[in-house]
Amino acid sequence: MEPHILTTDRLLLRTVGPRDTDAVHRACQDPDIQRWTVIPSPYLPEHARSFTGQMVPAGWANATMFTFGTFLPTGDLVGMTGLTMLSPGASEIGFWGAKEHRGRGYVTEAVLTVSRWAFTTLSVDRVEWRAEVGNTASRAVAERAGFTMEGTLRSAVDNKGVRRDCWVGSLLPSDLGLPSTAPYTPARP
Repeated sequence: MEPHILTTDRLLLRTVGPRDTDAVHRACQDPDIQRWTVIPSPYLPEHARSFTGQMVPAGWANATMFTFGTFLPTGDLVGMTGLTMLSPGASEIGFWGAKEHRGRGYVTEAVLTVSRWAFTTLSVDRVEWRAEVGNTASRAVAERAGFTMEGTLRSAVDNKGVRRDCWVGSLLPSDLGLPSTAPYTPARP
């Protein structure tokens, strides 16, 4: 699939490439990003080069991972949002925000924009969010974006070789007032 460009009133979401390598490397020096995401730690220039030059283009080319850099109109990188396809109709979203741009709602806005795109363009019927238990910033973004918290999964994520418990939540097309592509019958209590 060819990369898509998404916009909001405040943001430009586009694929990242070699021209963004330095900005990605700088942002990923943040200890919180290294702690709570699965990026390598320490995060070296070669990691950023591999991400922007190989991983992101490959994900788009084989339609398995759709990564969007989140940029201000000035060109400043404010975050990253990625959508990984889990199975037909289901995906997992991941994100981070650059330290100097946190607290302005940019990441929540990007998560909603990418999720809406997944529902309307990829025919996804479930966007799943997972974060290691304790990552309260990620959980706050998911909750502000309307994700329903579904529980805690034991030993469900691997972060740098350590199995950890994670929170899990989901966003469905109906949560955004959109139709599903497949019928859905919720369980009755």
